[in-house]
Amino acid sequence: MTQTRRPLNPYMVLALAIVLPGMGHVAVGQPQRGFGFAFFALLLALVSWHTTTPEHSFIGRSAAGLFVWALSIPDAYRLARLNYEKWRRNPSRLSLQEN
Repeated sequence: MTQTRRPLNPYMVLALAIVLPGMGHVAVGQPQRGFGFAFFALLLALVSWHTTTPEHSFIGRSAAGLFVWALSIPDAYRLARLNYEKWRRNPSRLSLQEN
């Protein structure tokens, strides 16, 4: 009989994903995916930084990296929500709590 751990609250994962790119994925248990998002966010931010002029704002100069970061946020939340709902609807979890 395997006991399943309660997953992190999806809103906690959402907060982690907003604070640092890739951290939400690490919290969900997918560190490779989180590293991929963090790596490409940094890489594309550097590329867009060097391909724009100093007259652009910080957001304009790092727009490509911010775009990847923005894509990672709902992805981490979706994975956390799916894990949480699977855990919540698991009938064996209820029998484990009764014992």
